[in-house]
Amino acid sequence: MNNAESSGPFGASGPDGRVSLFADLQIDGIGLVFERQAHDEGYTAVAGVDEVGRGCLAGPVVAAACILDPGKPLPAGLDDSKMLTEKKRDTITEELKRNCIAYAIGQVEADEIDRINILEATKRAMLLAIAALEPAADFLLIDALNLKQSPLPQRAIIKGDSISASIAAASVIAKTFRDDLMKAYHLEFPQYGFAGHKGYGAATHFAALRQHGPCRLHRLSFRGVLPASDS
Repeated sequence: MNNAESSGPFGASGPDGRVSLFADLQIDGIGLVFERQAHDEGYTAVAGVDEVGRGCLAGPVVAAACILDPGKPLPAGLDDSKMLTEKKRDTITEELKRNCIAYAIGQVEADEIDRINILEATKRAMLLAIAALEPAADFLLIDALNLKQSPLPQRAIIKGDSISASIAAASVIAKTFRDDLMKAYHLEFPQYGFAGHKGYGAATHFAALRQHGPCRLHRLSFRGVLPASDS
């Protein structure tokens, strides 16, 4: 998925009619600049969208969509989920769930990832999360991706989880949800250590794959999951 095509200012449309925000804007740090500009243009339900688990060897790719309440303060310390401790993510997630207008989760499992590839699975997870929002979004801020399958006006923002509060919120919610899911899977498949590495390619995970082979959670199309002779 490519960024929206436009070199104009906020509100300009590309060849496909999609609205493009801030082609030349430079922003440092988490804030609501993108969200406020969308509100100024008449949009009332601006959703941030992000995913987690795209690079994992096992488990689903998970996306979240979140519409923040502009009348409420941002959670203290809100940031890209990768920059936060697990305890901080849990605290922020609970505050977001209490105070946001809406949030929703979409996930695509390993077998579907193998069928359609991880990029298409990421798009599908995002679309599922967006579709589940209640109330529905009328504008999307998406981390790095443009969802051509969605009719909603949207903006793809490179490193959006580090500069857009809505995308950061989606990042934290998605990460917390997926980590909890992988901890639950650890109880079913303790031999792989999912509670620790959450399905990523840690040395202990590769060692467990060599010893036990893959389980139903593993993405068989990913390098290193199957023995080299079978991949």
